[in-house]
Amino acid sequence: MTIGDSDIADTLTAYLDRFPEETTQLAEPMRLLRLGTNFASRRTFPMHATVGALVTRPGPEILLIEHRAYGILLQPGGHIEPTDTTLIDAATRELAEETGIDPRKVVPASRTPVYVEYVMVPARPSKGEPAHYHLDFGFAFTTQADLGNVQESEVASAAWYPSATAERLVGSRVARAPRPDSLPERIPGHGTAGRSPGPE
Repeated sequence: MTIGDSDIADTLTAYLDRFPEETTQLAEPMRLLRLGTNFASRRTFPMHATVGALVTRPGPEILLIEHRAYGILLQPGGHIEPTDTTLIDAATRELAEETGIDPRKVVPASRTPVYVEYVMVPARPSKGEPAHYHLDFGFAFTTQADLGNVQESEVASAAWYPSATAERLVGSRVARAPRPDSLPERIPGHGTAGRSPGPE
């Protein structure tokens, strides 16, 4: 089953239950979710959902990519695909596609996002996209896996950064990344292990 509007709204509600102090800043996307449809599609404007992956390894270090189109450092992530069944699996798929990390070696910290951001994205006429908003759901993971081949069409580079450096480069969301030595080996019931990356 593909990701529906109710899945997106329920995930945002669960996030706000965890971080109620962000209710005011996320009031507009909540309003749009009540009024519109098909927010998993990248062709839905003025807003659609995207996913991100905050990944740490012992050090602690955080994985960042250089986004080719925007020319900035970000956590791995991207748009939802019709084959995705949950937001956290979409984040795992994007991580695997962009950095080549084996998704079977990635451990989720929580099934609830550790950040949700409502971000303006500049127009990309080459893709027929006007300026719009991403409602970005960020999930936290740990790994001890090596990087593989980056997705050269979208990623200029991928590298590990010390936590303090990553927070300075990317922003305060990085502070919510997990410490690799503080988590269980695997979260029961998580369906990502063993899944191979899907299409971009």
